[in-house]
Amino acid sequence: MDLIKLLFALIFVFTGILHLVRPEIFLKIMPPWIPWHKAMVFISGLLEILFGCMLLIPSVSKIGAWGLIVVLIGVFPANIHMAVYSEKFSFVPAWILWARLPLQFVLIAWAYLYT
Repeated sequence: MDLIKLLFALIFVFTGILHLVRPEIFLKIMPPWIPWHKAMVFISGLLEILFGCMLLIPSVSKIGAWGLIVVLIGVFPANIHMAVYSEKFSFVPAWILWARLPLQFVLIAWAYLYT
């Protein structure tokens, strides 16, 4: 098992678990135009856990990688929302919120390596 792949998968599994046990963190960052905030937080968390685990199983690893790419694209509007309305999220410096946007593309590229 590639240690970097394991780390990548664990990042998503951990974050997915965090969605389920501390949903209030993620509810705060949901753009108002996205419906069913709580359901979306739980669904995205479950998908992160599922696809992160799949990434570690050779027979379904490629599906897991594609799933993570879809999830990363799906949560990107929340990251944009946080950056644009950074004053509402004073617990994180605005420059970090803006710097995190290109990081999303790095994560997508990283997931693509496993397709």
